[in-house]
Amino acid sequence: MTDLPPTGAPGADEQAGIRILAQYIRDLSFESPHTPESLRSGAPQPQVDLGVELNARGRPDGLYEVELKLNARANRGADPVFHVELVYAGLFQILGVSGGDLEAVLMIECPRYLFPFARRIIADMTGEGGFPPFMLEPIDFAGIYASRRAAAEGQAAPNA
Repeated sequence: MTDLPPTGAPGADEQAGIRILAQYIRDLSFESPHTPESLRSGAPQPQVDLGVELNARGRPDGLYEVELKLNARANRGADPVFHVELVYAGLFQILGVSGGDLEAVLMIECPRYLFPFARRIIADMTGEGGFPPFMLEPIDFAGIYASRRAAAEGQAAPNA
């Protein structure tokens, strides 16, 4: 965590900082519909598809809630092996960040703080499900943000 001056203190607006006030699981689901057959040794490696969603919203108290939704589906051919879905969230206090940069902080920096914890939860869930722990590769949140911005600007340009 970053040491931040109290809100309203001299210099509070000049010093940028992110403070994590809480982290929590909003939603967690693990399904393995063909267990124990899917656990047999000698079976081919499953194909794993990963989905990532990011959401952020301001709150009336001036804080921000950021959600990182991770969705991993493993299949062998048409047969599902496991499906894990996690919505991991954090409550953040953001100080000294201009309005133009706030969105980038919420969609890049805040998920970077949340990711290691979400990664561990998914590894634990798949391990407890009887599979080797599924270790997510690092996620490029800046790249996701840039492509999301480019898509939004591309959609807005024809209508302008």
